Amino acid sequence: MSLRRSQRGFTLIELIATLVILGVLASIAVPKYYDITRASQNKAALQAVTEGKARLSINYARLFLENASPPGASSLVLAVGNTTSVGDYTLSFSLAGASSDIKIIASGIGGVPGTNSGVWLLPK
Repeated sequence: MSLRRSQRGFTLIELIATLVILGVLASIAVPKYYDITRASQNKAALQAVTEGKARLSINYARLFLENASPPGASSLVLAVGNTTSVGDYTLSFSLAGASSDIKIIASGIGGVPGTNSGVWLLPK
């Protein structure tokens, strides 16, 4: 009893070639996926840093209007707080090298990956 030509199936060589091609594609796609995931987590942390800069700007304007003189960096950090939460991230505010620089560090809360930082300069 012979099989018809349409019922023969795939040869072992064709199956191995397919598996090799799929392996090569997976070896390229999986690391790229992890790189993109890590970059998106750091971008989310950067958004938290941007929120921290906005909070500093708002408090700078508020203190300037209340006191009729520009606030210093240390009083601005006290007004915002040394640490605060923004969504899934904790923001840490600290004085940087110059007296007019405030460093903002965003780190994930409860296992949320991604960190980023930025510097806010006092207006002159």
